[in-house]
Order: sequence, then structure tokens, then C-alpha cells
Amino acid sequence: MLFTAFFGLISCSSKSQNTIAKNVNKENILIVYLSRTNNTKAVAEIIQQNVGGKLVALELQKPYPENYKATVQQVVDENANGYLPPLKTKIDSIEKYDVVFVGFPTWDMKMPPPMKSFLHQYDLSGKTIIPFNTNAGYGVGSGFETVRKLCPNSKVLEGFSTKGGIERDGVFFVMKGEKEKQAQDEVRKWLQKIGML
Repeated sequence: MLFTAFFGLISCSSKSQNTIAKNVNKENILIVYLSRTNNTKAVAEIIQQNVGGKLVALELQKPYPENYKATVQQVVDENANGYLPPLKTKIDSIEKYDVVFVGFPTWDMKMPPPMKSFLHQYDLSGKTIIPFNTNAGYGVGSGFETVRKLCPNSKVLEGFSTKGGIERDGVFFVMKGEKEKQAQDEVRKWLQKIGML
């Protein structure tokens, strides 16, 4: 009897986790990402290979400097002042998307200002928001917390984070070979866990 109850519990939980994948059309999935060294872009593409959806790269009206130190200083200033850089990227008919993946690197242990611009600019109320992140090995910082804060009327699912490049040390794109395979496996497991596969 205990076994039956336990089995029933497992069945229910796995059913509830699968509901998102079953109820969402691939046409209603949006994957928005910001990527400086293409590592976050690579994770966004792995997600798209698994769940479908429209892939959109965030671009700024005035791009950050090529110089790493200059960009770091600009981002520190933007965070200190609460500045939201204007986006060049425009997303038509945001209302048609039920699930929105938001991907970004960790900058200054925070969410980058351009992703904050996106979350301020578009009304994501009632949508399922799924954050993902790449970082230099120090973790996501306050990034996922910021997603929850800026999307108070959305359902925010557990995020995914993995180590990407370390631009400060001249290590740029790392999502190739073994690292790419590892990322593909980790992303797939995470998508299954959150009910997107």
C-alpha cells in the first residue's frame, strides 16, 4: 500500500512537470539572450535545438566598447546609476509568446544592464520566464533574483548556469569539443527537470 502511494506520488509529480512541454506550442517560445563572447549564444542555441522557439539576440543602439576594461567601467557606472541602455532589438507581438527564456552572462556579479532594459521594456505578465546564464566561474550572482524581481507577475522557473569564458584572462569562446557536449547534456537534464522536455 505504501509502495502504491509512493508510486502514485511519483506519477503525479512527473505528470505536473511535463505539463509545460505538452501545453506549449514551439511557436509560442521565445529565447532572448545577450552574449558578448558567444558562450551564452551557444547555450541559447542548445535550448532552441531541444525545445524549438524563436531565437533573438539583444543588441544595443550604442554597443559596448571592444575594450574589456572600458566595458567593465561602463557597466559599473550603469549599475550604480540604474541606467537602462536603449535596445536596437525590437520584438514584435510579445503577447503571442507563452514561454520566454532569458539568457545573459554575469557582469559585475549582476544581470547585465541590457537584459534589465529588455525586462523593463516588455510586459511579460502571465508568462513563464526561464533564466539561463554563463559566467567566469563565480556563479550567477544576483541575476536570477533580478529576473524574479523584474517579473513579479510571471511564473519564473529554476534557472540554468554554466561556466563560460573568462574575458578578463583572454579566454573567450569555450563552447566547443568536450565543453559543448557537457553543456548539451546539462541543458537537456535541466530542461527535463523543469518540465520543458
